[in-house]
Formats: sequence, structure tokens, C-alpha cells
Amino acid sequence: MRTDFNTLLEAGVHFGHLKRKWNPKMAPYIFMEKNGIHIIDLHKTAIKLDEAAAALKQIVKSGRRVLFVATKKQAKEIVAEKVAAVGMPYVTERWAGGMLTNFPTIRKSVKKMATIDKMTNDGTYDNFSKREKLQIARQRAKLEKNLGSIADLNRLPAALFVIDVQKEQNAVKEAKRLSIPVFAMVDTCCDPTDIDYVIPANDDAAKSIATILDVVCGAIAEGAEERKLEKEKEAQEAEVAENAKQAKPRIKKAVKAAVDAEEAIVAEVVAATEE
Repeated sequence: MRTDFNTLLEAGVHFGHLKRKWNPKMAPYIFMEKNGIHIIDLHKTAIKLDEAAAALKQIVKSGRRVLFVATKKQAKEIVAEKVAAVGMPYVTERWAGGMLTNFPTIRKSVKKMATIDKMTNDGTYDNFSKREKLQIARQRAKLEKNLGSIADLNRLPAALFVIDVQKEQNAVKEAKRLSIPVFAMVDTCCDPTDIDYVIPANDDAAKSIATILDVVCGAIAEGAEERKLEKEKEAQEAEVAENAKQAKPRIKKAVKAAVDAEEAIVAEVVAATEE
């Protein structure tokens, strides 16, 4: 197991919501109630977290990408820092409706951002009036804020990782419509029905979120590294095969030359004998 029980405990991952706010569908993951608050069973959290991490590792190892969604205040900075470090796309501002179901339109907006950058670099931007420049700069800033972190997402993600499924229900719905698997931190007040990989955990505390993301991002980094090593191995094998292929004609020529030389010597011996 990659998850340590004590680490989860120290991070407060086990603290759920008030009993009166609970969702009965989370009952299998609740250990007990204390002072009116539900306590999450960390043994189950550790198992589910390991399962999710293993699945995410395989997704990344196969060359596909995972989109992280966390727009709640206490998760934004943590997600931006940890997810960017492993090169995955993320959404920490408002979830734009249709970000998955209307992905081509989102890509057009990202391309518009790239076009503005190109105009700035090639000098075209300088030809605009002061007012036009201001409008373009505002548009660029707005696009960067909402879509900058998914600028390199050229196709639909292979999976979604969500923090707070209640707050990000639109993202979950879009993923389900497209049959994209959803991984999520699910608190005791949430409905886990639409989540493919449920990680029962406190999704309000920054330390809890950071602890779960450390495990998840660690698995993603491992998957990316293994993919890189496999690619390097394939490239080496292809190079060896190509060298062997090129060497075969040279060997054949050398063998033919040796045979021809032997035949010439034999012919000379035969000729000398006949004389």
C-alpha cells in the first residue's frame, strides 16, 4: 500500500460533516459518529485511495491525461501547485458549461488566446488603437484566468479528478454523459452514485486535500516516468533493429567477396594443374 493510515489521521482526512447533513449513501464509508459529526473509516479511505492511484497511474502510463477540477477556495492553490508539477491540466476557476460536452468550442477559445499571443509577438498588436489594445488585453486576461491551465489539453481527458462533488456537479454530469471515469474526494454529505472511484475523505480541510493529492500526484508522476522509460526503450530497440537491417547487406557483400576470392584461387590452381 502507498497510503499510510497515520498520515491520513494526522491530516484530518477522517472528519466528515454534521450528522444532520449526511447522505445515507455514504453509510458504508462511515466509521462512527462523535459529537454530532460523522467520522470516516480511514481503513476504507486508504484502500480506495490506493485503488484510485493505481488506476490513475495506468491511465497516465498509457499516454492519456487526467483533468483535475477544484474551484473551492481552500483547494485552488493546492491543486494548481501539485497538479501543475506533474504536468496535468486543471480547472480552479469557474467550470465553464460545456467544457467537456462542447469541447471543440472550448478549444476555439484556447486557440483565440494563442492567436492574441502570436499578434503580440509578431508586432501586429502594435497596429491597433489604444482602445482596441485594451479590449484585446482584457479578453486575453479573461481567457487566461478561465482556460490557461487547460491550454495544452488537445483532446478530451481520459479521466476527471474532482474535489467536492456537490460543488462540481456540472463537471461530473458532463463526464458521465461522455462516459469519462470520475475519481473524487467524497465527503459524508455527498452522493457517491455517479463517482467511479470514490475516495471517502474530508474535502474541506486544506491539509486533507493536500495529503490525498500527494498520493494521487505521486502515482501520476510514476506513470509518466514509466511511460518515458518505455518510449526510450522502444526508441533504442528501433535503432538497434535499423542498424541490424543496414548491416545485413554489408555482411552479404563481404561474404560474396570472400566466396568470389576463393573461387578465383581455385580457378587459378586448376589452371596451373592443367598446364
